[in-house]
Amino acid sequence: MWAHTKELQDRITPQEALDYLIEGNRRFVNNLNTNRNLLKQVNLTSEEQFPFAAILSCIDSRTSAELIFDQGLGDIFSIRIAGNVLNDDILGSMEYACAIAHSKIIVVLGHTRCGAITSACNDLEFGYLTGLVQKIKIPINLETTVTHMRTGGNPDFVNKVSELNVHHTVKLIREKSTIISRLEQEGAILLIGGMYDLTSGKVNFFDVPY
Repeated sequence: MWAHTKELQDRITPQEALDYLIEGNRRFVNNLNTNRNLLKQVNLTSEEQFPFAAILSCIDSRTSAELIFDQGLGDIFSIRIAGNVLNDDILGSMEYACAIAHSKIIVVLGHTRCGAITSACNDLEFGYLTGLVQKIKIPINLETTVTHMRTGGNPDFVNKVSELNVHHTVKLIREKSTIISRLEQEGAILLIGGMYDLTSGKVNFFDVPY
């Protein structure tokens, strides 16, 4: 399978970009990964790239977006930070991906049993990690269905906070970036969240528009 070209990137709709990711994850779950000539993709993308998606995911070693969605070199912008939280540099990267490099979809991807979320639920204070986990306090406070054992020792609580953290990040992207918000309103891009299950390998997208 070859790398995406400008012609293909221009032709893809935001909905089709989502379908590519859904189908890629289906291949991954069923161990049907596409046979790629990676060296050929290196050569094809050596001077230019035309990624169709930008994916904000966690640094967790088990959550590589390229693998989860069965994508190759030059196919996606992969943005990674513990807890898939948002900061100005990440927001700028997303604006570059969509407004300048013309990607058609932004995905905020959380995952089950997230260490950063667990740390936030445990009120961890440790070096620069302290400031990062503070960004997850709002999703923790938004989670009201769990009334007992609201700590990182409760996997159900952690996973529910992880989902709310994805929704919160999507909301922040819309509020903070007038560029991304405008592109979304114009139908040029799709902004969507999802959760990756570490046990099954499946991605469940939120609010799929069909």
